[in-house]
Amino acid sequence: MAPRVATRVAPWLVSAGVALALALAWAAAQPAQAAVDAHAAGTHQAYEAHLPDDLATAPELCARVPCAEVFPGALSFSPRKGQPPYVEAYGAPDAQGRPALLGYVMLSTDITDTPAYSGKPVVTLIGMDVKGRYVGVKVLKHSEPILLLGIPEQALVDFNHQYLGRSVTDLIEVGPSRPEENILGVDAISGATVTVVAQNQVMQLSGQAVARQVGLVPATQRPSAQFQPLAGGQRLDWASLVARGLVQRLRVEPPQVGLPPGSEPFIELWFGDLNHPDLALSLLGERGRDNLRARLQPGEHALFIIRTAGAESFKGSGFVRGGIYDRVQVKQEADAFTFRDLDYLNLYGLEAAGAPAYTESALFILRSPAFSAAYPWKLAFLGNRVDRATGQRSFAVFESRYWLPDAALQGGRPAVTEPDAPWLRIWKAQAGRIGAFALLLVAVAAVYAQRDRLTRRATHKNKWPVNAFKYSAWALSIGVVGFGLMAQPSVTQVLTWFHSLLFQWTWSLFLSDPFIFLFWIFIIATTFVFGRGLFCGWLCPFGSLSEALFKLGRRLGLRRWQKPVPQALHDRLKWLKYALFFGLLVVSLFDMGLAEMLAEVEPFKTTFLVGVTHRAWPYGLYVAALLGLSLFIERPYCKYLCPLGGALAMPSTFRWFGLQRKADCNRCKACAVGCGAQAIDADGRIDHRECLHCLDCMVLYTDEKGCPPLARERKRRERDGLLITPIGADGYYIPIDAVPAIHPQAAEGPDPRWPTARITPPQLGPEVGTGRWLLQELRQHLLPWSRDGWTQARTLQIIGLGLALAASAAWVLGAQGRLPAAGLIGCWFGWSVAEVLLRWHGQRWVKDGPWWGRTWRVAGVMDLLSYVAFKNLMIGAALFLVLRAAGRLSGGLP
Repeated sequence: MAPRVATRVAPWLVSAGVALALALAWAAAQPAQAAVDAHAAGTHQAYEAHLPDDLATAPELCARVPCAEVFPGALSFSPRKGQPPYVEAYGAPDAQGRPALLGYVMLSTDITDTPAYSGKPVVTLIGMDVKGRYVGVKVLKHSEPILLLGIPEQALVDFNHQYLGRSVTDLIEVGPSRPEENILGVDAISGATVTVVAQNQVMQLSGQAVARQVGLVPATQRPSAQFQPLAGGQRLDWASLVARGLVQRLRVEPPQVGLPPGSEPFIELWFGDLNHPDLALSLLGERGRDNLRARLQPGEHALFIIRTAGAESFKGSGFVRGGIYDRVQVKQEADAFTFRDLDYLNLYGLEAAGAPAYTESALFILRSPAFSAAYPWKLAFLGNRVDRATGQRSFAVFESRYWLPDAALQGGRPAVTEPDAPWLRIWKAQAGRIGAFALLLVAVAAVYAQRDRLTRRATHKNKWPVNAFKYSAWALSIGVVGFGLMAQPSVTQVLTWFHSLLFQWTWSLFLSDPFIFLFWIFIIATTFVFGRGLFCGWLCPFGSLSEALFKLGRRLGLRRWQKPVPQALHDRLKWLKYALFFGLLVVSLFDMGLAEMLAEVEPFKTTFLVGVTHRAWPYGLYVAALLGLSLFIERPYCKYLCPLGGALAMPSTFRWFGLQRKADCNRCKACAVGCGAQAIDADGRIDHRECLHCLDCMVLYTDEKGCPPLARERKRRERDGLLITPIGADGYYIPIDAVPAIHPQAAEGPDPRWPTARITPPQLGPEVGTGRWLLQELRQHLLPWSRDGWTQARTLQIIGLGLALAASAAWVLGAQGRLPAAGLIGCWFGWSVAEVLLRWHGQRWVKDGPWWGRTWRVAGVMDLLSYVAFKNLMIGAALFLVLRAAGRLSGGLP
């Protein structure tokens, strides 16, 4: 009775879990509207808040943002001052009626555009008193979905409050304090490491920039440059100046500022130092050099800037309104130097042979004693970036580095210790934990690589030679990787990396979380070598927790209720994870924020990053439902709902090494009955997209008492008094008469050693020479038409040819800038669907094993979907990046 009840109940439990997941995904999208409503109601909600359109340019900053909230006690505020801009905060007037200066208020995006995890800056209003101490911080706008869905926005507020009372001169890092190095630590937000690292950089850069400008932090003193002659006093032509690094370029493309790409850059500048006498001689000629030197006072420095392309002005309009050139700055370490109208001289021409034509030019005099031409510096172009999704403008800085070469300086370049990048500081601060984590990954991969030896030592009654390692990996995965390091990989990372690959790749963004970064290197490598099962079955924290609960349920006496989902229902439900992944991928191309909200179908954030007690009850109920189902059904989430598993399953189609099968597996059901992943079909074949590598089937493979074909052969040999030989790699006793003991019925049935039947495609047989084989294989991958296809489905082949021409035309239009990215991606997706149909009716085969091999097999539906999707994803991404790099692809995606 119990088994029948369990069989009836299990499908309902799985269906309920699926329904709950879909309901939660729908509910996850609702906070986006809630954020808008909350902002309209005047609450603290800052997710994608709408800011005034003129926020970056309005003189009266505090008329548009609540400056009083970040500077308690201030009664009035000045207009914007200085460069970068800041606002003075005033208290009650003194006896002479003059308002008392209390401190300063700054808008972070006036100073730095440091991006957070979303790729957009966190717009922050900061208050600082006259002693350089932070007195208030308010986030006006952010684009971090995790602070809307997974982590309460109050967590970012609390993080910022840690800066109150601290000085801009303090060395502050995310993590523990290190008094011996004078470093003050601030507590991170669990699950939002990249966001808080970026915010720490914003706080320090903003505070120090204004503090230096108003004199709270003394200017750095650098030794003056001592020059030595260049090229024996001879003039250098323009090409030589560029080759030696004496002249540098700063180029900004239209997409970098949110504009459609075109044949011209947004702006292209060339610049260089004019203090070196020989460099000034080459660029200005003898007369121009002497005139410039006559106008320079001791300690003053000169540089030139010319615009050679683009319609944007580097002079801007600030110098007309207030005598300030607000588009260009010189930065040297933490110092920023700006120019006024009195610092400008006309550049009448460049005399270096081969110098380019220019449409705008200037000589700027830098009068600060803090600057030294001997040390590296940067030219910064300041502009506004347009968000194509919202139309809003934000501050953006584009920089190009300049440093005189060794040959131009007496004694060569001075030794310079530049601060480490934020991501590098994270790696150094956690070097021990990172090393231990990397060692864990390597150890698991090394143990798994010896699976044949381990499984030969195990039996179906004693699996501990395998399970000792596997259960240890589960324990470390749950306790250390999941709850400890919070390094649970997620499909959102797949979407983020794919989105970044197409639109704006930033290494520092991904390196900021070293554990996730290393984990993904492990996942990618092992998926292509072994398939998804090593990660999913051994090291995924949530998957390990789910299966551990299943094992616990068995220990608690629930075995009689632990029945697999009926195979027919399983074969339908397993497709859901693929649909979820592709749905999220498509949504991410048009709205990454919405995709991250819908990715709440993953329970990882609630389980490990945030915690059930810190989230709304539907999320906790969802996790409880999945883990409750895990007591009765082995890994229900992994098998049916996990979009990350669906993403990894596709390349698993082409794993190099699979699990072993023997010919008799097509008639013996022993492995299939015990397969918790239900990845073995009625013919004994393993679906490596579904296999979670528990290795139970591999244990049976060489178990002479547990494997029915082996047990039958052992008994026959014992009865006949024959030698019991060792078990060979094929899973049989080494034959006495050179003929393996394969059952006749097994020899006549399908070969379970292959996921599908082997096939030799036309013109790709083993006798084909290497050169011809390479050409034919290239044709097979690029052209899905075949003679059989034209015979079986001529109409479809003709339609496919038309679609191929349309897809080719789409790439041509994209290369001409006449087709937006969204249209191009849509055309490529449509062609991919058509290619699956074409191959199904003509070239129905895929490669099995290493990609460089010559082993092919008949393709099933999922084989072709995986093959075409993965192949066209790589081809499309490559072409997409080429067009992006050439500036030929117009916009269309946020």
